[in-house]
Amino acid sequence: MYEDDLLRRITSRPDVFGGKPIVRDLRISVELVLGLLAQGEHYQSNLDDYPGLEQEDINACLAYAHAVIANDRIDRIAVGE
Repeated sequence: MYEDDLLRRITSRPDVFGGKPIVRDLRISVELVLGLLAQGEHYQSNLDDYPGLEQEDINACLAYAHAVIANDRIDRIAVGE
């Protein structure tokens, strides 16, 4: 399942951004990525502006948003301590 693989890129830790979902512990929040896309930023602009961010990370943010909106289970997201 491709979406499951993408969601594994999203993590949540209480000590980082108050537990908001982030991309691969990069301290880049899903909220930030989705906000930039909503403002019309292109994928490549995001990749250029945030070193370490990968195309699959952006896809993972979209998959996460879809899972939340569709009321899917998001228990595949890693939660750290």
